[in-house]
Amino acid sequence: MAKEFYTYQQQLDKLEKEKDLLIQDRVYAENKLKEISYYSLIGGYKQPFKHLPSGKYLRGVTFEEIVNLYYFDEEMRSLFLKYILHVERQIKSLLSYHFCEKYGNNQIQYLNANNYNNTPNNTLGVNKLVNCLQNAITLPSNYPYIVHHVKNYGNVPLWVAMNAITFGNVAAMYQYVTTDVRAKVSQNYEKVSEAELHQFIRIIASCRNVCAHGERLYTFHSKLSGPDTDVHKKMGIARKKGAYVNGKHDLFAVVIALKYLIPDDEFKEFKRKLVALIDKVNK
Repeated sequence: MAKEFYTYQQQLDKLEKEKDLLIQDRVYAENKLKEISYYSLIGGYKQPFKHLPSGKYLRGVTFEEIVNLYYFDEEMRSLFLKYILHVERQIKSLLSYHFCEKYGNNQIQYLNANNYNNTPNNTLGVNKLVNCLQNAITLPSNYPYIVHHVKNYGNVPLWVAMNAITFGNVAAMYQYVTTDVRAKVSQNYEKVSEAELHQFIRIIASCRNVCAHGERLYTFHSKLSGPDTDVHKKMGIARKKGAYVNGKHDLFAVVIALKYLIPDDEFKEFKRKLVALIDKVNK
């Protein structure tokens, strides 16, 4: 059954009269609903403020507090995305370099399933990856550099195509390239093995999607898992059934990934900004 349409004023009435949310300035509140939408704002950020048994808001909670949480999360998305893009840029650079180092610059090489670890278990994934790469360089294209290389050279080298493919596809490519290529890429990261790098890339790619699509970040959770690291040991993170309870599937796992995959000075900058953001919202 489709949900009933409510005007902005009716939405505010429902929040105020049925849910006990305090709305101090209805003009401000209506403008925020127009700007953000009821679904994105209330649907996305109401949970910490609600009394679950009754479904109403905790006593004294205001509309402005929900808005503040939304903007905190928005700032955090921008912060994480900035440094995730740094990781994405380097992974794309290293992967295209070492793949082309082995196979050359002709697009036929990265479109050849035999140039990947194309075992029976991987065949479906490899074919899907090759199709994605093929689609990225097929005309018509929204990318002028793709059009330029197709029309002028009849060839789109991998280091050009990389700009047109998603980080998720890059994660898949790293998963399926041959072991020697994976090893050369991972050697650029201190104390990170091929398998660990793959785990880091996948969880960062998952977080990137959340950031890029404006979804709620502070409760980030991924089915994918980050690797066990020295950070987990040094921080004494608890285990449950042999697995760390934090820093594996959550936003902290992304923080750990950034610690290993961006330069120390960049990570210190990221950490300083994140702490300042959290301190601001706690005041």
